[in-house]
Amino acid sequence: MGLLDRVKAGAEQAASSAQRQAQVLQTKRELSQAYHELGKIAHGLVERGEVTHGDLTAPAAHVNELQSRLEGQDGGEQATQHVADAGTAGAGEADIIE
Repeated sequence: MGLLDRVKAGAEQAASSAQRQAQVLQTKRELSQAYHELGKIAHGLVERGEVTHGDLTAPAAHVNELQSRLEGQDGGEQATQHVADAGTAGAGEADIIE
């Protein structure tokens, strides 16, 4: 195998590795977004009293505290987005900071 062939093979391997890494990164981003959406839905369910669980109480309270703090920093402006529960659209909405 000549030098040019080895360089070409190395470049192809590097490109293949970079493509795999890009796919992994994209999947991680999609997973993060899925957790984000799940969290918004769970928070809305907790706020509406449709779901109660001890593991959700403190994180939901923390989200509420952060929302209040952000609204206070905005000088009273509403920096919230109304997000309907995907499963029960129109059944109620929760204020969620984006």
